[in-house]
Amino acid sequence: MSANLQALESHLATRSYVEGYTPSQADVVVFKAISTAPDAASNPHVARWYKHIKSYAAEHASLPGSSKAGEAFIGSAAAPAAPAAEEEEDIDLFGSDDEEDAEAERIKAERVAAYNAKKAGKPKAVAKSIVTMDVKPWDDETDMVALEAAVRSIEQDGLVWGASKLVPIGYGIKKLQITLVVEDEKVSTDELQEKIAEFEDYVQSTDIAAMQKL
Repeated sequence: MSANLQALESHLATRSYVEGYTPSQADVVVFKAISTAPDAASNPHVARWYKHIKSYAAEHASLPGSSKAGEAFIGSAAAPAAPAAEEEEDIDLFGSDDEEDAEAERIKAERVAAYNAKKAGKPKAVAKSIVTMDVKPWDDETDMVALEAAVRSIEQDGLVWGASKLVPIGYGIKKLQITLVVEDEKVSTDELQEKIAEFEDYVQSTDIAAMQKL
């Protein structure tokens, strides 16, 4: 028994499988009826299908469905070629595929819509950044405790102050280096620096030393 490659080529020109939308026993029975890999030049669709079904070789026995649809493409190796009318009649056995395609597209559309609805219902992840800020005083006589207290007095939704330390910068002067976590959509670091600069009795300038997304 061998496969009718001409009829199979015509059939697979508009389909991925012998029957349905996933590999099945119909594909397995036709695959086994083909002794060698089809020539891609003369039967490109069959060659593409053959390579794909071959990748399921370890799962052939467990694939679903029946071999009935595949048997339409198998005949005796010695049998003469069937008349064109008979070939057309065999292919017509699958005339319902248009309806199946439409049903598959409808189901696919429903699944995509359901997925999008589910995705839209999930809470959006809040984008946050961790920032290291340097706050420089006017001189070595600036009260750094008061400076830090003034900085931390700034309260804002989406702003959390973290650890801090004093870092020497020369001539006995130390800068305040403080970390903070901000929600990107709620807190602007530029506006925050402007607020800190308003403590002009203590603050000479501010710089963003480091910033990275959480």
